[in-house]
Amino acid sequence: MLRHLMALFILALIALPLGVAAQDIRLPENSTPGAIDRASTGGAQNLADIEAREAGVEIDDSFRRDNLGGDAATAPGLGPLGGRSDPDLWRGIRYNELPVTVSTLNQTGLVLVQDDGIWWLNFREGPLATYGAWLLGGMLILLALFYLLRGRIRIEGGKSGRTVTRFKAIERFAHWMLAGSFILLALTGLATLFGRKVVIPTLGHDFNSVLLAGSKFIHNNVSWAFMIALVMVFVMWVWHNIPNRTDWVWIKQGGGFIGDKHPPAKKFNFGQKIIFWGVIVLGFSVSLSGLSLLFPFELHLFGHTFGLINDVGITEFAGMGPLQEDLTPHAEMQYAQLWHAIIGFLMMALILGHIYIGTLGMEGAYDAMGSGEVDERWAEQHHSLWLDEVRQDKRTPAE
Repeated sequence: MLRHLMALFILALIALPLGVAAQDIRLPENSTPGAIDRASTGGAQNLADIEAREAGVEIDDSFRRDNLGGDAATAPGLGPLGGRSDPDLWRGIRYNELPVTVSTLNQTGLVLVQDDGIWWLNFREGPLATYGAWLLGGMLILLALFYLLRGRIRIEGGKSGRTVTRFKAIERFAHWMLAGSFILLALTGLATLFGRKVVIPTLGHDFNSVLLAGSKFIHNNVSWAFMIALVMVFVMWVWHNIPNRTDWVWIKQGGGFIGDKHPPAKKFNFGQKIIFWGVIVLGFSVSLSGLSLLFPFELHLFGHTFGLINDVGITEFAGMGPLQEDLTPHAEMQYAQLWHAIIGFLMMALILGHIYIGTLGMEGAYDAMGSGEVDERWAEQHHSLWLDEVRQDKRTPAE
């Protein structure tokens, strides 16, 4: 009864109107896109331009793009050398409007100013951090609600005292290497993303500096353990995670989480298969983008991918314009970083659910990966078909 009351209380809190007001992105009343009066600054940028950009409004920036200086309007021989000031020069480089040459053949060195970096920074500090935090917080709230409403799934009749081997040592080793490395990667990744916003205001710059230096070292090196474990888990368990007709029974009976039925299942039920394929697919994707970050400017993933998406016509079907394919090396890195973080957030939400079921949510589940031995009564309730196969193997003498 108390659990149910707590669940209703949390639901009521969620249903309350959020007190977060959306950012006011309206332009000043006397300012409209494309009609900004720059007479007071002699045609140069003024406050209305800055406010328009901050509001995300597209503005005609030809007044800057085309303002690249020129011949000095002075008497011959009496003017300054050259006709461009430093701002003219850098503005021309930024808009790629000057015939600038560099002495390196490296494509990375050809980019002197990368304007899209501002977009990347704003997205990383804004929507990525905000929605990522909401995703993890929402997942924790859902799990808390589920626990309050459903409670812990107990072994009916209690433990029998007889155990059966669920996972071999090599399987548990791969699982824990994958789990341990992922937890370290998740924590260090969160520290890197939220360090400036959360750690510095609370613990100071010095602590954040040490934290981020350590996080980078751990993140870069532990990632190899994660990738190795991911391959091991895939090789050992892929055969057991191929969908079959018993999965449909599991789905119809709500996996046993709804009601009192215990649907039959082999070594992995449908819920565990979702976790498995989610970890494999997302893990492969996060590993690939991670390799791109480990070896900067060596592995370009997104320009080619955007080209394939354009060729298939996905963007046209969605009513969007074609994606930019000719990305600079720096833009490739920025997309890789954002994709890496987005996939990381999805994996963290998925793993939170997995950790809940494996510990607090279901009695006896942790033993499968703890000691490798599970109670027979637990196996009968959650993996009856697998238990039958194990018993059959024991009755069949080895050839």
